[in-house]
Amino acid sequence: MTTTRTTRLRRPLLAGTTAVAAMAVTVGFMAATPERATAATGPRLSLVAATGSVTLTSWKEDPGVYLDLGTYLTAEGTPLELKATRKSYKDPVTLTQTVFEGGKAKSKTLPKGTVKDFSGLPGFAEITLTDRTGKVVVSRSENFCPNNASGRVRPDAPSTSKYPESCPTNPFTLGSVWGVEKGWAANTYAGSYTQPVKLAAGAYTARIRVAKKYRDLFGIADRPATVRVTVQERSWEEGATPVRSAAAGEHAGHGAGHPAPAAPTGHGPGHAPKPAQAGAPETSGAGPSYNVGHGPLKAAPPALPWAAKKEQAARADVRAGDATGRTDGSRQAPALAPRAARPTGNPSVPNVPKPDLRSLPAYGITISDGGRDVPGKDYLAFSANVWNAGPAQLVVDGFRSPGKATMDAYQYFYDARGKQVGYTPTGTMEWDPRPGHVHWHFTDFASYRLLKADKKEAVRSGKEAFCLANTDAVDYTVKNANWHPYNTDLSTACGQENSLSVREVLDVGSGDTYTQDLPGQSFDITDVPNGTYYIQVLANPAKRLKETNLDNNSALRKVVLGGTPGRRTVTVPAHDLVNAN
Repeated sequence: MTTTRTTRLRRPLLAGTTAVAAMAVTVGFMAATPERATAATGPRLSLVAATGSVTLTSWKEDPGVYLDLGTYLTAEGTPLELKATRKSYKDPVTLTQTVFEGGKAKSKTLPKGTVKDFSGLPGFAEITLTDRTGKVVVSRSENFCPNNASGRVRPDAPSTSKYPESCPTNPFTLGSVWGVEKGWAANTYAGSYTQPVKLAAGAYTARIRVAKKYRDLFGIADRPATVRVTVQERSWEEGATPVRSAAAGEHAGHGAGHPAPAAPTGHGPGHAPKPAQAGAPETSGAGPSYNVGHGPLKAAPPALPWAAKKEQAARADVRAGDATGRTDGSRQAPALAPRAARPTGNPSVPNVPKPDLRSLPAYGITISDGGRDVPGKDYLAFSANVWNAGPAQLVVDGFRSPGKATMDAYQYFYDARGKQVGYTPTGTMEWDPRPGHVHWHFTDFASYRLLKADKKEAVRSGKEAFCLANTDAVDYTVKNANWHPYNTDLSTACGQENSLSVREVLDVGSGDTYTQDLPGQSFDITDVPNGTYYIQVLANPAKRLKETNLDNNSALRKVVLGGTPGRRTVTVPAHDLVNAN
């Protein structure tokens, strides 16, 4: 996705899903037993190979291959459904399985320590590669995220998979649902969660099996799959640009927060750009940006000089009575003034379910000097997420009076049947033209503050306006969680400069991450003394939005500032059991 946050694509299924399913049928999937009543408490799971041979490419300039061997876990009888949860960040992650007895679903608690996070089942697939002489050249285990819906394995299987499309990578995830629909297959390839292996060009034999603890846990037969592997060596100079294999359960959208433009590859003038390696992580669409757990990106200054000039002009406009606002996302929303062309109906707050906005602790915390645009400054940059614990969606529509630079925003309410039953004014929306944004921001959605050790405010971030998108699956076990939210990218949610109206939605169970690399996402700490501080992420700071609970909107993350001007440092202690900076 060189892309900005505006053009992030939705999370894809695995590349080649249709072709994989077709090949799988030719090697025996059609022999699967048709759906029938069973007394089994769980699904019938099998490890299968879609093909007997694969060819992997190793690039001379960047040697190594990713072991996408075309092996899949299939489910029959009932789905494989797992729920990973933690009560708080002081508690370990626990795993339960949904099993079926007498046609009724029940929860079965799996052994403690089965998982430690939300990225999937650790050490699920065991892979051994031997060369022509029978010598073992690779022996490794890989994690498995069931949420990749690779395709159906028989024609009478359900037409769609109800399970989410990826496993979360946000370090502060609270609950996740994983599953393989009955009659479906999930690729066991770990994708971006694994590392490439260096293999010389030649022929190998791969043996893939499910680890014994999972065979015992889920009743999987010990039938390893064998695949012939051919490794070919190629060069970027050949001009080939292989299609990247999507990671199984890869976070290509959620957790990515809102990506900034892709960084240069580092190749100097006259060098061809590096081709996309099969299985390699993408910085322009995955990740938590958050970059799928591969470390934070370099932070950007809070506002580029040209944006600051626009802000100054906007301030003058506001003082002159023209409520055009500022375009950097830092303005507090003004009170609504009466205008014509308001939505008709009853602007009330009905007694129906409402959203519950909550903040996650900050992460991806780093020091930035602001670069050439803001010399002599030190910034503390971070990523932040506000999520909706439900039980209702947050739905905000903006309406633009012809010729005006802002929109009037309204929160909408729905009954249990999904019928619109009311709305109320809730602030404004404004257009942000800066690179990395280029969309409509809803004002006063969240506030970022740097607090002293005594919890008194030291610095406030300018950013308080956002485009809402469901970037992270924070807790899909809460009531009414939507496992397939629509607006997971900004192109579906945030409108164009010439839009007349905009709808922005934060679905139940999902959160919206803004990453440290975006303009405005930092504190100016140039004159802030060294010491202990807290980054506060505060949802709905002006309390304009109607919620079920306003007492759980704040989250704090402890940081310790050190160093000297121009060389400031930050130490980020663990947050209870979560040790992620």
